[in-house]
Amino acid sequence: MNPISADQPTILIVDDDALHLKLYTWVLERNGYRCAVAQVKSTSVDLPVSDIVNLVLLDYRLSSSLTSLDVFYLLRNRFPSVPVVLLSDMQWMPDDMRGHADAFVNKGDPQLLLDTVSSVLQEKS
Repeated sequence: MNPISADQPTILIVDDDALHLKLYTWVLERNGYRCAVAQVKSTSVDLPVSDIVNLVLLDYRLSSSLTSLDVFYLLRNRFPSVPVVLLSDMQWMPDDMRGHADAFVNKGDPQLLLDTVSSVLQEKS
């Protein structure tokens, strides 16, 4: 396990499932990233106000009245230049998010998640 330092990127994980938030936080923190979480509620999401965010990991399928595209626009308003990685159990980037998300990761492969996060962060730095 890599120690987390203040100069490590902060990943904001946005999901409606508290267990998924814990799981992705565990995977990312074990690999040296700092994490912040925002749980999507039925009609809202509490985004961090003062945290510095270097990348957003956004779940595609939300069980709320908010869609991932709705949340994307909230994220873009709050963090205008932060890259967004879309996470889904689908095999391809959903059409409604094409052109919005910077990358797409299929759920279930932690190494692919880590590789994608690292790649997007390197591209944006």
